[in-house]
Amino acid sequence: MPAHFQTEDEFHSRLDTGLWWKIFGRALRMKRYLVPLFITAVIIAVCDAAFAQITRWVIDGVVRDGASAPFRTYVVVYGVATTVLCVGIWVFIEMAGNLSNRLAHDIRRDCFDQLQALEFAFFDTRPVGWLITRLTSDCDRLARIIAWGFLDIVWGICYVLMIAASLLWMNWRLGLIVIGIVPPLAVISKLFQKKMLLSAREIRKYNSQITAAYNESIQGVRTTKTLVRERDNLGEFQQLSARMLDASVLNARQNALYFPIVATLGSLAAGLALWRGGYLAASDAISLGTLVAFINFAGQFFNPINQLAQRLTEMQGAQAAGERVMGLLATEPRIRDSEAVRDRLAQFRSPDSGIRHRHPDQPALAPDGHPAKIETIEFRNVSFKYDTGPTVLHDFNLTVRAGETIALVGPSGGGKSTIVSLVCRFYEPTGGQILINGVDYRERSLAWLQSQLGIVLQTPHLFKGTVRENIRYGRLDATNAEVEAAARLVNAHEFILQMEQGYDSPVGEGGNRLSTGQRQLVSFARALLARPQLFVMDEATSSIDTETEQLIQRGLETIFAGRISFVIAHRLSTIRRADRILVITKGRIEEAGTHAELLQNRGHYYELYTSQFRREREEAVLEGTG
Repeated sequence: MPAHFQTEDEFHSRLDTGLWWKIFGRALRMKRYLVPLFITAVIIAVCDAAFAQITRWVIDGVVRDGASAPFRTYVVVYGVATTVLCVGIWVFIEMAGNLSNRLAHDIRRDCFDQLQALEFAFFDTRPVGWLITRLTSDCDRLARIIAWGFLDIVWGICYVLMIAASLLWMNWRLGLIVIGIVPPLAVISKLFQKKMLLSAREIRKYNSQITAAYNESIQGVRTTKTLVRERDNLGEFQQLSARMLDASVLNARQNALYFPIVATLGSLAAGLALWRGGYLAASDAISLGTLVAFINFAGQFFNPINQLAQRLTEMQGAQAAGERVMGLLATEPRIRDSEAVRDRLAQFRSPDSGIRHRHPDQPALAPDGHPAKIETIEFRNVSFKYDTGPTVLHDFNLTVRAGETIALVGPSGGGKSTIVSLVCRFYEPTGGQILINGVDYRERSLAWLQSQLGIVLQTPHLFKGTVRENIRYGRLDATNAEVEAAARLVNAHEFILQMEQGYDSPVGEGGNRLSTGQRQLVSFARALLARPQLFVMDEATSSIDTETEQLIQRGLETIFAGRISFVIAHRLSTIRRADRILVITKGRIEEAGTHAELLQNRGHYYELYTSQFRREREEAVLEGTG
């Protein structure tokens, strides 16, 4: 199991106050909700404590005055206190709800924005599920604890202090008897809350694993049936389910034991107050109203203490979530614009900048002040290695000019995908330079460069929506005519019109209503619509049928025209018209030339091509098409 999964359910025995202050600092930005929440918590604590004192006042008044006691005044006072309490409860629910939801919204938005800014290497070591949890349950949990936990902590502290002060003020000796129950209650609460939290976390952990097992079973149902794995899968699932059952039973037993203990301690405190207070009341040392107030306070004293213990334990449990979320927000992208680039971008955006008022004969400029037209891309002594593993590229040199198509072939792991990832600046060289028009591309705007890309992958991803929306995803301001023109150029127009709703036909989740070839054609149209200066095809025709490949082939000349194009090809028929074909082996160029030149050399490329051509001919004969 990966290391970052092993710490998912780690329990922290101590609160990291620095971390929680950072999280609370986000709530401080929402003072319009936080300040009323604080004031309301104090008011509710005052009202809760006041009811016992009001009861004391009423009882003593009735005992003293009998039927002539001011009952109307008592009713009015109770009514006012009850109204204030009801309004306070409504306000704190409104404020806490707003604070919780808005805080979760802001944290989730900032986390999503941060993920958009991080480089590909960040995602290489973090599974999708891990990231989704950060943006969903972790964000929601932190927001709830800050909003509702803040309310309970303020209310609990105020209420405990007011009860303690009231007890000591009414009779300090009797008050000390009741308060003496607090230390054992605090110890028991801390012990049980920790145990209940750990068992609850076990339940959540196994629940997540059961959900994952359901998902995997549904997605892999064909493989399961073909390998007759039903019984084995059921056995593995039963193990997970049994572990969750054990954790659930343990948690239920802990709750069943804890709350009676708390109730017993509360009853013990009330009993001590009644025993000692009754003796004092009988000897007229305290009034009957004071005795009733003592018993009332003794019964209520442990509720806020229990709430405080729960909140503090929850904060301990949520500390790992806080560390993960704040750690994500604090992660600095390793691939980003330099200070000099940011300064140029700000200068170019400035209305007083002379850059905006260039002469019409001067070349168009990108937002970073450099020429917008990409004339050349040069790899100069480029080396690269991932965070883990050996060096992938070794002193790699290549110069590509506008309008050229470069095909990359060779064995898996040779460095082909790394080359195009470096061109796209998804990664950066660990040695050497990549230059655009003679300028190191680290001195160019990252957003500008990646806005010039058009990429078609082996397994195209379509978003839920219509065909039109998926093509327009490449350029949101494109008109319907431009969308259809792009589809025609890649020969996708005909199959789209044959669909029930044409361009407005839904593609389904991940494009599951379209065949692989149709998804590929849509992705080509999407890439072309973006008007890229750099076009990348990464094994884009390896998983489609021959007929669809021929449709794509007819559109490739239009797609490649005037652009720098990189093509990683499995089917060598796709690259016969490339300007240069590079055979990449172990991070170096083993062969380079046109299709015809490489065939004449009878080297590695010749072996690859003839072997593949022979295999395709044999398949055609077997299918009766040869």
